[in-house]
Amino acid sequence: MTGEMNILPLPQPIPATSRPQVVSGDLLKLLSPMEGLIAAGQSAKAEVLSLKQADQTFQLLLKVTLDSGRQTTVQATSTQPLPQGTSLAVTQPSAGNLAVTVQQAIASSVATLTRIDTAQLPVGTLLQGKVLTSQVLPQVPGQPTVFRSLVSLLNTALSGSTLSIDSPTPLRIGTLLSALVQDTQTLKFVPLSSRQEQLAVTQQLVSQQSRQGSLDGLLKLLQNLPAPDQTSSDLRAAVDKLLAGLPDVQQLSTPKGLALALANSGAFLEAKLLGGQNPTLAPDLKGDLLRVIAQLSQGLPANTNLSAIIAANTLAQAMPSFVRSALGMLGQVSAKPQPTSFPLPERFLQSAEDEGDLEHLLRLAAAAVSRLQSHQLSSLEQTGVTDDGRLMSTWQLEIPMRNLQDIVPLQVKFQREEAPEQEPPKEHRDERAPKQQLWRVELAFAMEPLGPMQIQAQLIQGSLSGQLWAERPYTASLIESHLHGLRERLLASGLNVGDLDCHLGTPAHGPQTRLEQRWVDETA
Repeated sequence: MTGEMNILPLPQPIPATSRPQVVSGDLLKLLSPMEGLIAAGQSAKAEVLSLKQADQTFQLLLKVTLDSGRQTTVQATSTQPLPQGTSLAVTQPSAGNLAVTVQQAIASSVATLTRIDTAQLPVGTLLQGKVLTSQVLPQVPGQPTVFRSLVSLLNTALSGSTLSIDSPTPLRIGTLLSALVQDTQTLKFVPLSSRQEQLAVTQQLVSQQSRQGSLDGLLKLLQNLPAPDQTSSDLRAAVDKLLAGLPDVQQLSTPKGLALALANSGAFLEAKLLGGQNPTLAPDLKGDLLRVIAQLSQGLPANTNLSAIIAANTLAQAMPSFVRSALGMLGQVSAKPQPTSFPLPERFLQSAEDEGDLEHLLRLAAAAVSRLQSHQLSSLEQTGVTDDGRLMSTWQLEIPMRNLQDIVPLQVKFQREEAPEQEPPKEHRDERAPKQQLWRVELAFAMEPLGPMQIQAQLIQGSLSGQLWAERPYTASLIESHLHGLRERLLASGLNVGDLDCHLGTPAHGPQTRLEQRWVDETA
């Protein structure tokens, strides 16, 4: 869920460094040695075109202007960050190196900003930028660690300029952030407004839900593919891999099997890719669906154009654009939208008479990807800081599980709520209590002969309480007869068990829950 945008507010304002950066006599190592680039005893003008950090070194692209007027670009590495636009005077002591000094008079207007001109940017101005570099400064005995970063400004009249800041925590390279001007030397970093962030997510969620379709409709058809003469071996292999990765009820009954099914549900595909994992080495529902889509597309006639369907259902293509647009929407949105209801309703796409089998399968597969992305976006929509300062984190997903010959979609939502951290009294500063966490779990599924069921449970400090709903009277009666056994098993696992309630009907959404009938109310 692209964490790049979620910059938490720092515990204290961050002062911009007031010391000008001076680079004198440092060597830049050329990535490709160039003999005689600059004649012996001569110097040339150079300008930094781009800056990129690589571990503890910095990669620069320089535009070098020789005395003859000829210009060339060279790539070099440096131990110090030279911001984009910095003007340099360079000499060449050897084929693989350049010696450089900063021309302060020329570079003063384009090199690193070390203070804010409040006449140009009044107090309260919102700055938006992207982190280019991050370095830890030498530790001063008795002082906290300080991290120095270069931030490229993206808005205001200073757009394109580079600002040097010091902070008590490192800022991730590539992070987009926002900050308010406090004075000439101080910036206060702020998180992206949860309202505008949720607005961007909600806009995507609406479009995804309009295209999504239930998973079991597709999976049942994939179990009965057309004859081999109508489908390729690659398509059948992709389908077999998808179906083989579906867990069964027995697997989901063990902690290890459940954890594996959650990890392979498709909700974390993007996180795996960002972490450098190879998604082909382990089953992943979303990744396997995308492979099926790729094979279905190749099997269609050349004049069939469904690329728009596929592109519209690839969230990775849409994410960067709406994230960037969200940055520019601060202060331009209305009230916080209401979270999406859980569970997602069933939705089946009907096949038109003139559609071929493979084309219909492609539409169903694209709709299934949209359904998984609807869960992902719902998680984002319900994650953030509440009005009273509590941090809410949500993970919503769907796992198709095997039950004998049937495939039953299991919808799951985990929600963690953390109370805001409070500063202890001075006399107990060394006894900071751990944050209290409230966990909520919701399940929704329909398994024959039990019919549709929903379960809600919450856990705090080892105490568990829960409510169960069944739409069929027989199922509600069956749950009632086994509720005492469930309580005993929970107690045996070391939990304190509170209320366990069983209801006939479905849970209502909103501030109050209305029930058709209350079956059991047990209090430990």
